[in-house]
Amino acid sequence: MATTADWIEGARPKTLPAAAAPVMIGASAAFYLGGFSFFRTLLALLVALSLQIGVNFSNDYSDGIRGTDEHRTGPARLTGGKLAKPSQVLAAALACFALAGVLGLILIAVSGTWWLLLAGVAAVLAAWFYTGGKHPYGYYGFGEIMVITFFGFLATIGTTWTQIPQAPWWLWLAAFGVGLLSADLLMINNIRDIPTDKLSGKKTLAVRLGNQVSRGLFVQAIWVAIFLGIIVILGTGTSINWGGLALFLALTVPFSYFTIRPVVKGAQGRALIVVLKNTGLLTLLYALGLSLSLASAW
Repeated sequence: MATTADWIEGARPKTLPAAAAPVMIGASAAFYLGGFSFFRTLLALLVALSLQIGVNFSNDYSDGIRGTDEHRTGPARLTGGKLAKPSQVLAAALACFALAGVLGLILIAVSGTWWLLLAGVAAVLAAWFYTGGKHPYGYYGFGEIMVITFFGFLATIGTTWTQIPQAPWWLWLAAFGVGLLSADLLMINNIRDIPTDKLSGKKTLAVRLGNQVSRGLFVQAIWVAIFLGIIVILGTGTSINWGGLALFLALTVPFSYFTIRPVVKGAQGRALIVVLKNTGLLTLLYALGLSLSLASAW
């Protein structure tokens, strides 16, 4: 029987920055544009977190019943590790999706952005079919693209739009930047699992590109994200926010080095778990630096 600690681990807290970071940036953009709402930001955050946890439980369930997790090198999964019944994990995933749906409807009703209803439905479907269904797109190398789409563009711009209906050019760059870092959370996880994913027939982007190319792509995504953040800071305000730029670089560049170093050095298997954790922290630092820069721009 799964313990509370097992369920918390099953929710994969190391991946939650992918949900929180774009909401932070989107809310800060709304503040900069003059339309910030704490209540709507809180709703957007809860929707994003519910979806992310739902994705994680759904992934646990689908991979578990397929036998994909039998040889994994990461932490044991609820279904694959036989810590919980598949029906229980499925119920947890569906409950998270239902919660996200209810909170999303409240956010849409409060903000009047009814077009986001279609985007919300698409997000839930994308969450399920990542590893669910007969032909999960996560098994064909499209996971990172969907992460950038939903946890980059949709989560960031959607958060801003529910507070003030504007999406300036720099917001799209910020959304792309945080989306790249969120995709790196998935990429480093898949790099770690290349040997076992090959055995199970799971053709992730990392499996398709190979170990070395995938590691290079992981590193490049971080530097491109930081470059996009610099452009955003330079492109907002009536004058250059040197203080905000310095803060952003101080928060992201040094930690990027520590995040990238094990990947470049060729760390394998469980040694990459710390990189997953550090990538999540880097994503939060990126969002924090960019958010504070936007909040202090004039």
